[in-house]
Amino acid sequence: MAIHTTAIIDPQAELADSVQVGPYAVIGAGVTLKDRVVIGAHAVVTGPTIVGEGSHLSHHTVIGEDPQDKKYQGEPTRLIIGKDNVFREFSTANRGTLQGGGQTVIGDGNLFMAYSHVAHDCVVGDHCVFANCASLAGHVEIQDYAVLGGLTGIHQFTRVGRCAMIGGGGMVAQDVPPFTIAQGDRARLFGLNIVGLRRCGYRLPAITALRNAYRELFHQGTPLRIALEQVREVYAEVPPVTELVAFIESSRRGVCRSAGSEPNPES
Repeated sequence: MAIHTTAIIDPQAELADSVQVGPYAVIGAGVTLKDRVVIGAHAVVTGPTIVGEGSHLSHHTVIGEDPQDKKYQGEPTRLIIGKDNVFREFSTANRGTLQGGGQTVIGDGNLFMAYSHVAHDCVVGDHCVFANCASLAGHVEIQDYAVLGGLTGIHQFTRVGRCAMIGGGGMVAQDVPPFTIAQGDRARLFGLNIVGLRRCGYRLPAITALRNAYRELFHQGTPLRIALEQVREVYAEVPPVTELVAFIESSRRGVCRSAGSEPNPES
């Protein structure tokens, strides 16, 4: 264990032997730092918070603070962070509230760039990217491999689907379906995230099926309920299309509308 002499470690914190803590960092009571966690200079981690193996908190990050919610009355809640996450300088993540289940959960292998923020009761999947100043309000769900561009904002109780991308400056007030690109204020859909699909290993047949399904759902003028039934029947054997349909059907806030342009094959 390598702990700088100026760091402040609460006796009730639990640190694995391989943890590194930089100058003037503060580790509070109820914090658990797993193997190979690195805490940068002036970082603050308060608890109850668990930081998973191999995660790196850069200098001046603040992780595990009280939720920024007027309804919060000091009840015990927690933040759970998976392994191999990177929080760059001045990024923040808050604990949950009892109204939201009591915890904020972040998966594995995510990158949170400078000044990004994860609010109370959010759920972030695996291998997501939050560009600079990307911010989540409370109770947001970000699914695996999603990318949030710089200066994006996600409204409370909104979902961003798997492999979706939010363009820089996007203000998202409704769910963004998986595999799509959204941008603007309020965000609209601009086709499929072809680059993200390829990075996730999807091949041409699946991408073609998704493109056809997207066109039928958002560009044919058919009522969405009917279009969903038609797409489900035609592409019942194509898993990414059935995932897209299930996501839309389970939406409680509604999904972002299309910007009106055809999907761009090179998006």
